[in-house]
Amino acid sequence: MAKGYEVNQERVAAIASFGKELARRSKSRCELCETSGVRLTAFEVPPEPKVPELDRCLFLCERCREQAENPRRFQAGEDWRCLAQAVWSEIPAIQVMAVRLLRRQADSQPWAQETLEEAYLDPEIAAWADEAI
Repeated sequence: MAKGYEVNQERVAAIASFGKELARRSKSRCELCETSGVRLTAFEVPPEPKVPELDRCLFLCERCREQAENPRRFQAGEDWRCLAQAVWSEIPAIQVMAVRLLRRQADSQPWAQETLEEAYLDPEIAAWADEAI
C-alpha cells in the first residue's frame, strides 16, 4: 500500500509542477469559465496517461474542477454558456472538457445541444472526448 501512495504522490507532484506553465498559458484564468482572481488548480483530463503530460492538464477554478470531476453532481444551466467559447479553443484538453460538460447538459439546455452541433473537432480530439465517459 505504501508503494501505491508514493506513486500517487509523485503523480500529484508532477502535475503540480505544471502550475507555472498552466498559469502562463491561461493568463491566470480558469481555462473553462475564464474566471480570474480565484484559486486555480491543475486538473488532469481523463483518461490519464501513465506519465502526466502538460498538454492533458487544465488550470481550473474550484467550481469547474468540481463539476469536471463529478459528472453525477453536474448542475446544468445558463452559467455554462462560457463553454460555447471554450469548445473553440486551440488547446485540445480545453476542447475535450468543454465537449464533455456540454454533453452533460445537452438534453436540458437547447443552447448546449446547438453548440455541440456547430462545433468542429478533429477526429483525434473527438475520440479523446469520447473516452472515459
